[in-house]
Amino acid sequence: MTEALTPPPSPSDLPKPEAAVTPADIRDGAAVALVVGVSGVLLGLLWVWLAPRVQYVSNGEAVFLRDTESEARIGADGTFFLLALGFGVLSALGVFLWRRRGGVPLVIGLAVGACFAALVGWRLGLWLGPTSDVPAAAARAGKGVPFDAPLQLLAHGALLVWPMAAVAVHLALTAVWGPRDAAPAEDWPGSYPPPHVHADPAAS
Repeated sequence: MTEALTPPPSPSDLPKPEAAVTPADIRDGAAVALVVGVSGVLLGLLWVWLAPRVQYVSNGEAVFLRDTESEARIGADGTFFLLALGFGVLSALGVFLWRRRGGVPLVIGLAVGACFAALVGWRLGLWLGPTSDVPAAAARAGKGVPFDAPLQLLAHGALLVWPMAAVAVHLALTAVWGPRDAAPAEDWPGSYPPPHVHADPAAS
């Protein structure tokens, strides 16, 4: 007697895949963007504090660099670069430790927040640094008296250091130490056709 074959499970009987991006993931990404963006204030404060100073001097008619061989102008860019690099690594590590599973919203939030933080640090540093009104500063200092030049970021590409470092480090951490996805099942639930269909007729 021929036994009835077991039909394969219908797609409606299979487990539904989980959504790739959930509202909780979006909230986490927004929180990361906000916290990282606000931390740009610390970047600005440290830049003003640590950046080397360029000094001008006035002869009463014009303003000149006090030391024409000084590398302080480049040093300000280098200080911003190193600070942004450090903040990028720290923010990526903090986000990874908070949500080890990673995800696209977290990476986007980290990148957006880091871009905003770099801009905040740059503008805040310019605002807190020496005045950009050089003639007025020279007049206040007087003839022959050195005074600090405005803080400047000549290499604007340094603004991309924080987001690039943050995303790169976060992706590396997730790839090495992030959770692994479970291996998909190789076979359908049940077997089709059943083993007896291909059984040796001589054995029966």
